[in-house]
Amino acid sequence: MSDTEVAAFIAGERTVTCATVGPRGWPHLMPLWYVLRDPPEGEPGPRIWAWTYAASQKVRNLERDPRATLQVEAGEAYEELQGVMLECEVVIHGELETVAPLGEAILLRNSVPRDARPPDELPTEAREAVEAQAGKRVGLEFVELRRATWDHRKLGGVY
Repeated sequence: MSDTEVAAFIAGERTVTCATVGPRGWPHLMPLWYVLRDPPEGEPGPRIWAWTYAASQKVRNLERDPRATLQVEAGEAYEELQGVMLECEVVIHGELETVAPLGEAILLRNSVPRDARPPDELPTEAREAVEAQAGKRVGLEFVELRRATWDHRKLGGVY
């Protein structure tokens, strides 16, 4: 896939599978909802961001080894399969002023059907729930180092 196709594909999906290295050396795979955010000035992007509980196994793994492989994929039949695999370095953010707005953005994005425009802000009770959880969570910023992509729709039925 081209850079433009990758950007559109990632923007259209909702769940990324995150692989970290577990304490026994085995891959630890977990799904995460995510949002895209612009990187610092002059750096390529956008970047995938997710939030998770600070005490989770994936965070413990990333504290030991800040590398993760991400996979976003779609398709049912073989000829429809498409996806992106990203090798990333991960920055863990624990600041409440970063984590709470991230949680709100993730919840907003996933609060409506895929093709619907999300509301401008969360209802008060949902925002309060995010704020209550934010102190127990961290933000994960995935900084892409390398990528691989596939799009079986382009194969024209020839494998």
